[in-house]
Amino acid sequence: MCGITGFIDFNQRSTLENLSAMAGTLEHRGPDDDGNEIFALTEATIGFGFRRLSIIDLSETGHQPMHSHNAQLTIVFNGEIYNHAEIRKTLEEKGHHFKSHSDTEVILNAYLEWDLDCVHHFTGMFAIALFDRKKNKVFLLRDRAGVKPLFYYHHEGLILFASELKAFHRHPHFKKALNLSSVALYFQHGYVPAPHCIFENTYKLLPGHWATLDLKHKNISIKKYWDVTDYYNQPRLPISFEDAITETEKILKKACEYRMVADVPVGIFLSGGYDSSLVTALLQHGRTQKLKTFTIGFAEEAFNEASYAKKVAQHLGTDHHEYTCTYKEAADIIPMLPEMYDEPFADSSAIPTYLVSKMAKQHVTVALSADGGDETFAGYTKYVKAGSYIQKLKQTPGPIKKLVAWQASLLNAVKKTNNLGVPDRLDKLQQILRSTHPVTSFNIITQAMTQKEVSKLMVNAESFPPTAFEKYSDLKAHSFLDAFLWADYKTFLADDILQKVDRATMAVSLEGREPLLDHHLIEWAALLPANYKLHNGKGKHILREITHRYLPKEMMDRGKMGFQIPLEQWLRNEQKEILQEYTSRKKIKNAGVLNYHKVEEITNAYLTQNPKVDFHRVWKILMLQMWFEKWMS
Repeated sequence: MCGITGFIDFNQRSTLENLSAMAGTLEHRGPDDDGNEIFALTEATIGFGFRRLSIIDLSETGHQPMHSHNAQLTIVFNGEIYNHAEIRKTLEEKGHHFKSHSDTEVILNAYLEWDLDCVHHFTGMFAIALFDRKKNKVFLLRDRAGVKPLFYYHHEGLILFASELKAFHRHPHFKKALNLSSVALYFQHGYVPAPHCIFENTYKLLPGHWATLDLKHKNISIKKYWDVTDYYNQPRLPISFEDAITETEKILKKACEYRMVADVPVGIFLSGGYDSSLVTALLQHGRTQKLKTFTIGFAEEAFNEASYAKKVAQHLGTDHHEYTCTYKEAADIIPMLPEMYDEPFADSSAIPTYLVSKMAKQHVTVALSADGGDETFAGYTKYVKAGSYIQKLKQTPGPIKKLVAWQASLLNAVKKTNNLGVPDRLDKLQQILRSTHPVTSFNIITQAMTQKEVSKLMVNAESFPPTAFEKYSDLKAHSFLDAFLWADYKTFLADDILQKVDRATMAVSLEGREPLLDHHLIEWAALLPANYKLHNGKGKHILREITHRYLPKEMMDRGKMGFQIPLEQWLRNEQKEILQEYTSRKKIKNAGVLNYHKVEEITNAYLTQNPKVDFHRVWKILMLQMWFEKWMS
């Protein structure tokens, strides 16, 4: 795991000092080694910067930027190619030679053999920048699920790229202009959906895509090389549930074992829920050496999963590490969030994710996380609720729908108050009644705020650019559930969950790995009948049955808690001052993004403990304001 950055400067004003400064902001991603190189061409000045966290081949031969043996290629690479040993063997049989044991050198030789189609041979997580002197092009590639982030900036003859946005701020010609449309999207979703970014002229490379930067013609073109849509569009497999269990378990085992390959210690985040317990069970089974597992507990029992994780660890026989977090330790992280997440980000579970990462780093350099199970096998209760809601509306006759929509519109028009702290359910109902696709309906149902609400909260929110939610035309969903899972895989998983885990783990120089996001697993799971995932109102049906082969059902069957802390109570009490500070009239007016009177309305209602006030709206405002002070002052 590493941090990468660089530039393609057609104005030829960028220097090695600029590059070193950019790479220096990513030291937390790679404290073990660094490398910065400049290539002066007729067309442009190219810079490749790198920070290394040594995981595979700890020797100096793994240093980056790395060059191919024929000097045609230069690469900086963040991530892991888990099947690099198999690819290496194939390439050796084709006559390729290697100086190191690193997966980076495997990428170089794979490109020399298969060109950009080499990406189809990779099983792993990756963000890659590759300079091909022969083609006079630079390529940026991102893994299929989007486990590894990759940002780029393109404006006035300057292209920047990096693992994190903070690197751009250290280039003297980066213009940090706030993108208000992205702020609007942030309030709708709690994150800025790809390919959009918080700054103008700045983008996220979409998962499963590569970008070609043509040095001769000075342009960027984007191409998709993989899309989960292709698998959801295929017919459902005519397979028995027992056979599906057998094959799913086989794919899971292989995915988990791949992610144990490292030249450094490896551990597992264990919450005691189905996903992390299954990953732990599959890996501990048949091993004599005890795996290291980690969990964070909280004094507040309603938020404490530690006892469940401990029972699982004892049953499986792992070397378990548990830490009970104090209020102060969690609260101290709040001021760190704008630095860690250098784009507005409102998933408060970032705090416990950072805490468990910090604890794990004391023992291991790599930690497996079980993210992706919910979005692949239907683990969230929202799928049941949304499906039931849409089904009822679908069965409602057209004339009645129109009447309800008209009545909802009339009620909205005559409402005497419009407390933005309370979700406008009538507005949502109107939109759902007008929607013609389950993805659109799901988007409306799961949005934190409607466009109308965001427009009232912001001083200027004129546009809401399209996201993956609006790009469902190629999807041929076989069920509501397929549509929901497709949407979450494309949006919430990539732009919330994976960003959260990447920044939290990398902040403490810990590599996070995601076995449930192996592309072979989603390609298989997308073909399974919906009732193998959601059965009798319970999600992850097939994963539950596999887990029960290793752990007693009575130990596992409990309500889903999620990875949360009692932040809502804290912000009303112990952390009240920080909320009041950042939502003060002076700071709201200084930022110039939000309508102060609306902010005051929301925060006052929240602090007076109005039970209907949506805490997440308060948290979004706080996170935006703290981010603004950190990066826009």
